[in-house]
Amino acid sequence: MLEIRPNCELCDRDLEPSSPDAMICTYECTYCVNCVEEHLKDVCPKCGGNFQKRPIRPQAALRSERRLGLGHHPASTDRVHTPYTRENIAEFVRKVSGTAPENR
Repeated sequence: MLEIRPNCELCDRDLEPSSPDAMICTYECTYCVNCVEEHLKDVCPKCGGNFQKRPIRPQAALRSERRLGLGHHPASTDRVHTPYTRENIAEFVRKVSGTAPENR
């Protein structure tokens, strides 16, 4: 189950669980769409994979027989920050971004 991290790991922008601007990689590294497009060029600075829009978890259980939704499975409140400097990220992105995600 997705953690639904609360912030962009690069600029620390708040990303509410319902934010359409949250992007994640396959390891759930979380960044805002602006950082993914402007700084990361669709390259995760940790794994080198690409990003997809983070799914939005419903607020409440929409089926009475299922215990789903944020009420039963809340989003994480633990803020995560990339361990890399902006310079290190830029160098990594330059190296990797020319290769299509399926060939990385």
